[in-house]
Amino acid sequence: QVQLVESGGGLVQAGGSLRLSCAASGSIFSISTMGWYRQAPGKQREWLAEITSGGVTDIADSVRGRFTISRDNAKSTVYLQMDNLKPDDTAVYYCNLVVKVLFDSLTKTYWGQGTQVTVSS
Repeated sequence: QVQLVESGGGLVQAGGSLRLSCAASGSIFSISTMGWYRQAPGKQREWLAEITSGGVTDIADSVRGRFTISRDNAKSTVYLQMDNLKPDDTAVYYCNLVVKVLFDSLTKTYWGQGTQVTVSS
């Protein structure tokens, strides 16, 4: 019913920047919270940031000041701008959207397929 497509990952040197995108499509009535998580090898999935439908943001302490979350409601897309990247930021990054589906009274949570970010020293 709802598909998420992530893009923007890749290989970057320490100190560089990347911008991740996550675009939703399908039977969407509305999207409330949009967020980003990451999972490094051998570690648990870590919450990074979220943004409400009204644009209120929250950022994890571990990336505050370097990562910025934003959204384009017209495009059903959430972004994660990552600056001053460090080798410890190497992980698979996932978007997470809370969606109210058309013709369904419930809200459901959807995950992107993940995009690899590798930061070299």
